[in-house]
Amino acid sequence: MTDVPGRTPLPRDFFDRPVLDVAPALLGRTLVRHSPAGPIELRLTEVEAYDGETDPGSHAYRGRTARNATMYGPPGHAYVYFIYGMWFSINLVCGPEGKAGAVLLRAGEILTGAPLAAGRRPKARNTDELAKGPARLATALDIDRSLDGVDVCAPAHSPLTILHGTPAPRDRVCNGPRTGVGGDGADHPWRYWIDGDPTVSTYRPHTPRRRTATTT
Repeated sequence: MTDVPGRTPLPRDFFDRPVLDVAPALLGRTLVRHSPAGPIELRLTEVEAYDGETDPGSHAYRGRTARNATMYGPPGHAYVYFIYGMWFSINLVCGPEGKAGAVLLRAGEILTGAPLAAGRRPKARNTDELAKGPARLATALDIDRSLDGVDVCAPAHSPLTILHGTPAPRDRVCNGPRTGVGGDGADHPWRYWIDGDPTVSTYRPHTPRRRTATTT
């Protein structure tokens, strides 16, 4: 049986590379979410790279913990975390096993399953907003911590799969500072997006969170 162009999962060695090589190469690829409610397919339009223990913006900057353990595992697996006690975000693990690195999936275009995604994102004003931002993407695709560690290189039986899709043309790939990252990693130009795509999220620089005053 002949493979349909773009419909085969990306191989493990695609992810077994430096995270800064993998991140821009993910643009245009297809993320498939299989669930009992039905499938959703999404074309990736915006991502961010996080380079493990060398990167002040990475969850792995201070070493391995129970929360970030998946980042140290085999490449080609999903790293899902809960942020601000409100939302989930999904990353794809890159690089050799034992060396933390991951690409945050920031935004995408829903290709199939838009009514299902819209039911999970009732505040979206149009289809471009269904997965416009990492929390929105995870919500639209019903992604939570139960999917942490899922193999995205597996066949379609996996709840999450990354297909070849159609890579974005190099002349349409832009990069700049990551959204909301402060400190020494604020200026790393490791956010990548498809130029002019309406599903790409709005860039926001880091804003320090106010600490609640306490008394003793």
